[in-house]
Amino acid sequence: MSDKIIVSATINGDPTDILVSSRDSLLEALRERAGVLGVKEGCNDGNCGACSVLLDGRLVNSCLVMAAEVEGSDVTTVEGLAEADHLHPLQQAFLEDAALQCGICTPGFLVAAKALLDENPSPSEHEIRYWLAGNLCRCTGYDKIVRAVQHAAETLQTTS
Repeated sequence: MSDKIIVSATINGDPTDILVSSRDSLLEALRERAGVLGVKEGCNDGNCGACSVLLDGRLVNSCLVMAAEVEGSDVTTVEGLAEADHLHPLQQAFLEDAALQCGICTPGFLVAAKALLDENPSPSEHEIRYWLAGNLCRCTGYDKIVRAVQHAAETLQTTS
């Protein structure tokens, strides 16, 4: 008896069928089965946020979600933030404000910041720091990341 199942979900706007093991996490399914490599494995126990994705618009650590649970769901990773030929304002702000270094944590921070700005388009510095507390960075510290989120929030407000 095989423990493989087909999971149908929308990943970054594309309807996708993925053959997964009943034991696969969403992180494993995205990286190893669907080839979505922007989702990073940091700790694999829900403590670092490197694997953050939006699952039906809700911020989750993909290492803590079983792949079989996403049947019929909408999954957005860092690859799904950009539109056509231009970066999302968060991605642009992270580049302009030098809010990244090694890149392991960056996708998770970007997805978490997107979830924040979707819920609160004008967050205070305190709210940004609180919201991003589940994402860990060992290289840059957090000031540049917070400034980049503030920058993106301002950009999004002026373009809306």
